[in-house]
Amino acid sequence: MPERRVAGWRVLALVALMLAAGVALPVQASQRFAARGEIELAFSPRDDAEKVLIELIRGARRSLEVHAYVFTSRNIADAMVAAHRRGVRVAVLADAQMNRRAKPGAKGDAVGRLLAAGVPVAFETAYNAAHNKVLIVDADGPGCAVLTGSYNFTWSARNRNAENILIVRGQCELARAYRDNWRWHRKAATAVTALPWKP
Repeated sequence: MPERRVAGWRVLALVALMLAAGVALPVQASQRFAARGEIELAFSPRDDAEKVLIELIRGARRSLEVHAYVFTSRNIADAMVAAHRRGVRVAVLADAQMNRRAKPGAKGDAVGRLLAAGVPVAFETAYNAAHNKVLIVDADGPGCAVLTGSYNFTWSARNRNAENILIVRGQCELARAYRDNWRWHRKAATAVTALPWKP
C-alpha cells in the first residue's frame, strides 16, 4: 500500500479513536476526497425531490442517519418508519426549535410518527440553527450514499420552494465522513421521547 494511503488510514483511525473517546475534533478548513461514484440531483418543485429522497430511504439496507432542520413530511417519516421496521438502523437528529412543538396526530407531526414507531430521535440545542439537511445511507457500504442540499423535509419544500438535493452514491469515504460528523453532533444532542418537547 502506498505510504500516502497508509498515512491517510492512520489519520482516519486516530479520528475514530478520538470520536469514540469523546474528544473534540480539531478545527479544519475542509476535507477532500478523490472523485468517484455517481452523482444524482433534483430541483424542486420542477423535479419530484421527495420521491427521489424516499427512493433513497427505501434502498437503505443497514443504516440511515438523518440530519433534519424542519421535518413535517409524513411521507418521508413513513418511509423512515418502514426502513426501521425492515431492520435498518434509523436515527434522526433534528433542530429543537423547529421540531419541538408538534402535537401528536396533528398535521405535520412527522417526528411524532417516528417516535411512535420507536425510531430514535434527538434534538440539537447547541446552535442558533441546526441547519443540516442530510441523509447518510449504508455508510459502510455496499450501496453507500449521501444526500444533502437545501431541501427541508416538508410539503413546502416539495411544492412551493426553490430547492435542490444532491446525492453522491458509491463514495463510502465521504459517507463515513458525514456519519462521523453526525455522530459528533449526536453526542451533544438530547434524546426525545415525546412531543411537544421542552428543554
